[in-house]
Amino acid sequence: MIYRLKPKKNKRAYVLFRRFLLKDGYDMLQFSVYGRVVNGFDDAEKHLKRLQDSLPPAGSVRCLKVTEKQFTKMLILVGDTSLQEKVVTQSQMLLF
Repeated sequence: MIYRLKPKKNKRAYVLFRRFLLKDGYDMLQFSVYGRVVNGFDDAEKHLKRLQDSLPPAGSVRCLKVTEKQFTKMLILVGDTSLQEKVVTQSQMLLF
């Protein structure tokens, strides 16, 4: 049996989870896709644990770990690059 919350509770859980992501340093890459830069494997594991502790009871959350080099080679296939993407180069990327 699949556990489902009422729509109003689903929305509240989503809002709280999104607030957690933004407060924890995640940036929205596109609609419903968030990313965060970390310094190494240990830092990634720490943030993954925090993410798991904050998961909403319903919904679907995926985690994909990529290196900084892999991330900078990302291609934009639809739409224009944002002003932030045009201004910030790989050498200016902030690691926190």
